[in-house]
Amino acid sequence: MKTFKIGGVHPAENKLSASSPIREAALPKQAVFSMFQHIGAPAKPVVKKGDEVKVGTLLAEAGGFVSAPIHSSVSGKVSKVDVALDASGTRRMAVYVDVEGDEWEESIDRSPALVKLSDRPELDSKAIVEKIKNAGIVGMGGATFPCHVKLSPPPGSKAECVIINAVECEPYLTADHRLMLEHPEEILVGLQLIMKAVGVSKGYIGIENNKPDAIALMTEKAKNYAGIEVVPLKVKYPQGGEKQLIDAVISRQVPAPPAIPISVGAVVQNVGTAFAIYQAVMKNKPLIDRIITVTGKSVKQPSNLLARLGTPFQQLMDECGGLPEDTGKIIGGGPMMGKALLSLDVPMTKGSSGLLIMNDKETRRAEPQPCIRCAKCVSACPMGLEPYLLSKLSATADWEGAEKNDVVSCIECGSCQFTCPSHRPLLDMIRLGKTTVMGIIRSRAAK
Repeated sequence: MKTFKIGGVHPAENKLSASSPIREAALPKQAVFSMFQHIGAPAKPVVKKGDEVKVGTLLAEAGGFVSAPIHSSVSGKVSKVDVALDASGTRRMAVYVDVEGDEWEESIDRSPALVKLSDRPELDSKAIVEKIKNAGIVGMGGATFPCHVKLSPPPGSKAECVIINAVECEPYLTADHRLMLEHPEEILVGLQLIMKAVGVSKGYIGIENNKPDAIALMTEKAKNYAGIEVVPLKVKYPQGGEKQLIDAVISRQVPAPPAIPISVGAVVQNVGTAFAIYQAVMKNKPLIDRIITVTGKSVKQPSNLLARLGTPFQQLMDECGGLPEDTGKIIGGGPMMGKALLSLDVPMTKGSSGLLIMNDKETRRAEPQPCIRCAKCVSACPMGLEPYLLSKLSATADWEGAEKNDVVSCIECGSCQFTCPSHRPLLDMIRLGKTTVMGIIRSRAAK
């Protein structure tokens, strides 16, 4: 069975919500829409206080090519356009909507009927990309890169295949797993749309073999879709990383930055993104909701919720039994690459894949000890870097040395810190070094 060749670790899976069917979360009383729900320029509000909106109404337009519009996930009245605390702990511009009823824009097809690519022969590549752009679709795996940009390869680049990332290698998270079990055909049509958008005839869906039911179902359904192949993969973290997935599925290695997946002929999209693309193109539905896993060992009812964007995390937590008494840390995302939240009083966004509650015992860090030069971090690094060295260079502010040793290639997966027997905060220091070096590189390029 296939997997990527360099590094990787095997954290405990803890897929507590894998058997929990997707259920629809209740509507919030007030929805808050951050203008920073994607990588790139923030969106620009096009509504003002007092405006009436429906589900699907445009709230903000894209702030540039690498940006994405934002649509209302609720109906009601705009109460204000003001700053709001987001998951990063930063106050950023947002649109507040007081919810009244649940009235949708008439252009959105809410029927469950499957619409196949053969039903829409008029759709060409340009039309598909334009619909994706206007619907505000971004990468749903957490990166939130505007999807239309990925589907517009730079001059001189040519796609040869599309790879759907259905790995979901982060411990605890199960939203993608449930999506495949409950909406396999929509995902396959979404993949067809992506393939047509970039002009390729071959598509792959990479799924780790801890999801045998999803592998079996998707393989069976894919028989009716020409050029699409389901690729079972060994369980290994971080196989959901673009470069690792490309290596595992088609055995091609993406060089260091500025090289990107299209440099080796691959376009990679998350399975949730494929589903959102189906809804956008075939159902005229902008990105207004998503599936989020709410989980943790002390959570009363670990769940996969279909929740509207802008819903407060506190409400989602309440729907799963409330915040446990022994909570030590609240994480947005998974335990390996997710970020700690300061509060549950922040709204979910397009990139909210999980809400993980870790108890006191799980979150207690061991006291760091001196590095013993065991090189376990080097063996674990999926990018072939030397984490112990990058950490030291960052700690001593040797930014030139960090750049020379390729700190910008770090994907921040945490494999080094996970495997370190001395419990050293390797990733913490490397993140500092990567952020600083990238700032230096941008400043140099601007001169």
